[in-house]
Amino acid sequence: MSRPALAFGIALSFVVVLSLTAQAQNSSAKTPEDKSRKVKREENRAFLDWPKTDVKLIITPEEEDAYNKLKTNEERENFIEAFWRRRDPSPDTEENEYRDEYYERISYANEHFTSGKPGWLTDRGRIYVKWGKPDEFVSHPTGGQGQSISYEGPTFPFEVWFYRHLEGVGSGIEIEFVDPSGTGEFRIARNPFEKEVTSYKREGAHGWGDPNSNAQRWSPFNVISVMKDLEAAPPVPLQPNRVGAVPRPVADDNVLRFEVNPYYFFQSDGTAIAAFTVQTDNSDLVFQNSGGLQIAKLNIFGQVWSVQERKLGSFEDTVTTTATAEELADTRERQSVYGKAIILRPGKYRLDMLVRDVNSGALGAQRVAFTVPKLDETKLQISSIVLAAKLETLKDQAGVNQFTIGRTKVVPNISGVYRLGNPVGVYLQVYNAATDQTTLRPSVDVEYVLLKDGKELQRHTEDWVGMSEAGKKLTLAHLFDTTGLATGNYDLQVRIHDHVTGQTLTPSTTFKLVR
Repeated sequence: MSRPALAFGIALSFVVVLSLTAQAQNSSAKTPEDKSRKVKREENRAFLDWPKTDVKLIITPEEEDAYNKLKTNEERENFIEAFWRRRDPSPDTEENEYRDEYYERISYANEHFTSGKPGWLTDRGRIYVKWGKPDEFVSHPTGGQGQSISYEGPTFPFEVWFYRHLEGVGSGIEIEFVDPSGTGEFRIARNPFEKEVTSYKREGAHGWGDPNSNAQRWSPFNVISVMKDLEAAPPVPLQPNRVGAVPRPVADDNVLRFEVNPYYFFQSDGTAIAAFTVQTDNSDLVFQNSGGLQIAKLNIFGQVWSVQERKLGSFEDTVTTTATAEELADTRERQSVYGKAIILRPGKYRLDMLVRDVNSGALGAQRVAFTVPKLDETKLQISSIVLAAKLETLKDQAGVNQFTIGRTKVVPNISGVYRLGNPVGVYLQVYNAATDQTTLRPSVDVEYVLLKDGKELQRHTEDWVGMSEAGKKLTLAHLFDTTGLATGNYDLQVRIHDHVTGQTLTPSTTFKLVR
């Protein structure tokens, strides 16, 4: 081997030895804890908690849902920037007046309303932060002693806030806050009795509103409706030259669904019977065992108001649905139905309706505007046409009771959905049928026609004899046999022809057959 080659070999061996020695030293110097590991980076908690902390009082359900689906902090930053920009009343300036005022309100609430919890999370604080300073304010920091016709006897400390208008809530909003514990933590009053020291003696002192009050403000429906709107996120304000605000839904996980429908039947004195029917699906109710029976209970409360906001009547009842253990599955496939009739004059009205499942606490509320029509005595005219689940002639009983019109018991089916094999009933009244001077009786032909896809399937003719209850009023009631029919949608026509005047009416309705 030549000297240059030998020298190169020695040098190479020396480098390899040094490299191995360095690796051994590095290996012996590192412990398992010193080795690098793949650790998932924790997200920034400030970003993750933002909807539940900073803006929990004003973020809408849609916005929170969208935010929670974001994956990166960059996406969250962009969302937060857009969140405030949508609410900025002057987006062309650097300042965001909405955001500044929001945090100023939180600061004010923490300074003035703190009591065992941050001020902005108390009842007064939440209302102040979301809706701002009230237009009028009355305070009774030491309570009262019969200082107003609205209460008697000693009261706890209370305050009354009045807002002329709150977008998304309404006008003339009055909120009472009561401090029954004397700790300074005022809570929103659910009824006018909570401020009274002896309120436990009052009927309805522990419920929503005052069912006996003539003031709409304290009607149970109005109290619950306003409470829901106050607790929801304020509507995103509209801005000039911008697309309208995102609609604000009222989110509630314990809502009871129900249908309500009014039917009208005319009286001889110009008034009308407004028969209200409330229907719920039994599948939405909670049944509880009681003595071997499965029982579901509904509390039903309603109030009828005139357009002048004058209460014309109210009603409150309990509907009980029972089934044996063997019947329960079939009962759940059916509906619970309630009926109430009120006599009203022609005009426009409003019905406030509350329905509560006693067992689950689920609550449903509806506000229904309706118009009672006027009977024109010069024309052939009809009442509402009613699809019925049950029709029954009452020989020894007459009146205006639940589901009873004259001498007929009519149980409406608001949904218009029937199971194959069950009869489909139709009921209505005909007014002002002319009298045939030869027979001194009305001369009216009536045909019931059942159609599917425009094709006539059944036709039934009914004579007027026996239909007349009083004067010129005729009662029409008929049951259709659904045996042998197919599932699907059907049209039902009632063809009425007065031979004396030549007038013809053809009221119709639709229903659906299912298995």
